[in-house]
Amino acid sequence: MVEAAYTKTPAAGLPQDAKLPPAWEDYKKLKALPQIWSLLAQRHPDIIALNAPYEEPAAAIAYSELYRQIQRFAAGIQALGIEPEERISIFADNSPRWLIADQGTMLAGAVNVVRSGAAEAQELLYILKDSGSSLLIIEDLATLKKIAPGLANLPLKGIILLSLEEPSFPGNPAPCRVLNFAQVFAEGKYSPVRSVPFKKENLATLMYTSGTTGQPKGVMITHAGLLSQILNIWAVVQPEPGDRVLSILPIWHAYERVCEYFLFASGCTQTYTNIRHFKTDLKKHQPQYMIAVPRIWEAIYEGVQKQLREAPASKRRLAEFFLKIGSRYVKSRRIIQGLSLEQPNPSGGDKFWAKVQLFCLKPLYGLGEKKVYSTIRGATGGALKQVISGGGALASHLDTFYEMIGVEVLVGYGLTETAVVLSGRRYWGNLRGSSGRPLPDTELKIVHPETKEPVGFWQKGLVMARGPQVMQGYYNKPEATAKVLDSEGWFDTGDLGLLTKAGDIVLTGRQKDTIVLSNGENIEPQPIEDACIRSPYVDQSMLVGQDQKALGALIVPNIEALQLWLGESGGYVLQLPGPAPASNGEKVALESKIVQDLYRQELMREVKNRPGYRPDDRIADFRFILEPFSIDNGLLTQTLKIRRHVVMERYHDMINGMFS
Repeated sequence: MVEAAYTKTPAAGLPQDAKLPPAWEDYKKLKALPQIWSLLAQRHPDIIALNAPYEEPAAAIAYSELYRQIQRFAAGIQALGIEPEERISIFADNSPRWLIADQGTMLAGAVNVVRSGAAEAQELLYILKDSGSSLLIIEDLATLKKIAPGLANLPLKGIILLSLEEPSFPGNPAPCRVLNFAQVFAEGKYSPVRSVPFKKENLATLMYTSGTTGQPKGVMITHAGLLSQILNIWAVVQPEPGDRVLSILPIWHAYERVCEYFLFASGCTQTYTNIRHFKTDLKKHQPQYMIAVPRIWEAIYEGVQKQLREAPASKRRLAEFFLKIGSRYVKSRRIIQGLSLEQPNPSGGDKFWAKVQLFCLKPLYGLGEKKVYSTIRGATGGALKQVISGGGALASHLDTFYEMIGVEVLVGYGLTETAVVLSGRRYWGNLRGSSGRPLPDTELKIVHPETKEPVGFWQKGLVMARGPQVMQGYYNKPEATAKVLDSEGWFDTGDLGLLTKAGDIVLTGRQKDTIVLSNGENIEPQPIEDACIRSPYVDQSMLVGQDQKALGALIVPNIEALQLWLGESGGYVLQLPGPAPASNGEKVALESKIVQDLYRQELMREVKNRPGYRPDDRIADFRFILEPFSIDNGLLTQTLKIRRHVVMERYHDMINGMFS
C-alpha cells in the first residue's frame, strides 16, 4: 500500500517552530483585520510604521498616527453613506494613502476590491462592474480620466481621489460626487467611526487575479483568512518591533499585501521604495527583512555579475574562484545537514566524504568571506536577517548564491486564492529548492492530476491545499469555484509538485504550463528556463514546443555580456538593428555563426547540468528577442511571471518558423 503524500503542521507548530509571543495572543480574539491597529497604537505608539521618502511631501507615520488616520478615513466614507458589506473599489498603487484607504474601508465594514491604477481601462471597468462596487477610490485625475467614459451608468455613491488634486470629473456632468483625500478626512473629522458588528467569516476583500491567462476573477477572502495569516506566518519568520523592512512589490498584490499586514502586526517599520531607487535604498535604509519575488533576487545577482565583468581580469578571476569554492562548500554542508534535494537520503559514505570536503574547504571559505562574500552582502545593506521569496520559483543557482554569501532566503508558496501563504521554509531547516513546510492549521496533499487519487512521498502530482486562508470562492462564479474547491474544502492549486517525508513541498511546475512533446513526454518549462538564465549571456528565456518533436526557446540576450565576450574573443563588434557601431572591428549579427554557436553551447551546458536532466529537456532551436519581457509591454504579470499566452501570441510567427 502506497503511503499517501500528505502533510499538516499542527496548530502548535512543529517542535522547532517559534511559539507566538504573549502579546500576539490578543490577535486570536479579534474578529476583523482592521482591529489590529488599535492594539498596535497602544503597544508601539512612537515607532514609525510607514516611511515613504518618495511621496510629495515625504511621509513618516508612527503607529499611533496611522491608526488615527485610518479612523478618520473610515468615518469619512461612512459620512458619505457607505454601509457594512458594500463593495468599494481601490484602483491605486503604493503610498501611505493606499494603506489608509484599504484599512479605513475595512474598518467601516466594507469589502474592498483592489487593483493597480496602471491596469488597462477595460480591466478596471470590468472589475468595477463585476464586483458591484458603490464607491470608487482611484489614484489620481489621470487614472480617472482613463476610465471616465465607462462610469456614466454605474450606481456609484462617490469617487475619491487618493491624490490631493482639486477634484473634478473629466466629463460634464459628473455621475456622482468627486472628492480628494483631504476632503474625505474633513468629512470624518467630527464623526467617530460607527461600530460595525464584525464576524470572522465576513468577507474582507475581493482580490482579482491578474494571472497569466483569462478574465480576472474576484477571489473572496474573509477576515478569518487574513487573521490566520498574521498568526501563522510567525512560524516562518519572527521580526521584532522596530525592525526595518524595505518594500518594493505592488501593495495591492495578494503576496505583498498579506506579508505587509503581518509585518505591521509585528511592529516593523516599512519603507516604500521603487525600481529606480532600490539599490540605493538597500544601502541607505539597511533593511533587516525584505519581501520580494525571484526577479528581484535575480536582479541583485545580475548586478554582482555585471561588476565582475567590468572588474580587472585578476580581480574577476579571484572572485570567480571564491564563488566556486563557496558553491562546493554549501552543497557539502547541505549533505551533512540532510538538506540536499540532490541527495535526499545520503549514505554514511556520502556524509563522510562531504565532511572531508567541508573540512578541506573551510579555510578557503573563510578567506572568501573576508575578500568576496562580505563585500557582496554589503550591497544588500549588510543588515539582512532573513528575506522572503515568493510569487514564483527561485532558480537553484540563486538559492546557492545567497546561501554562500550568508543571506538567509526563506522561500514561501501560495496563491491569491489562499490569501496567500500556504508554506514556507524555516531557517532551522532551510531545504533549498523546496518551498518549505505548511503553515500551522494548513494541510497539503499530492494527488494524481487526473484520478485525484493520493500518490506517495517523493512522487510528483497535483498539489491540493486546505486551511483557514483558502478563499470562500470566486465572486459570482459558482461554476468556476466548483472546479477548484471541493465539498471537503480542498483547493486545487493547479501546481505540480511532490512532498518529502519531512513535510517539505517541492514544486515542479504548473499543470497548465506543461509542454507535451509529440512523443508524449511532459516537460515542465520553469526549471529548464531557470537553468538557461544561469548563463551570463541570457537575461530571460521562455520554452516553447507544444506538440513538437523537441523544445525550442525564446531568448532575451544579455547584450552587454555578449558584446564583452565578442570583444575578448577576437575584437568582434555586435551589430544590432539601427545605426552601425562606431567601434572598429569585424561586425557580427545575432544570427552569425559565432553568436549562435556560443548560445547553443551555453544552453546545452546549463540544461545538461540541471539535476534530473533527460534527453527530452534538450533545446533544439532558439530565437532571439531584443525587447525584454516586462510589465509595461504586457509580457510579465505584476509579480514578474511570464504571461506565456501573450508571448505566444506576440511571437506566433517566430515560434512557427522555429519548428517549420
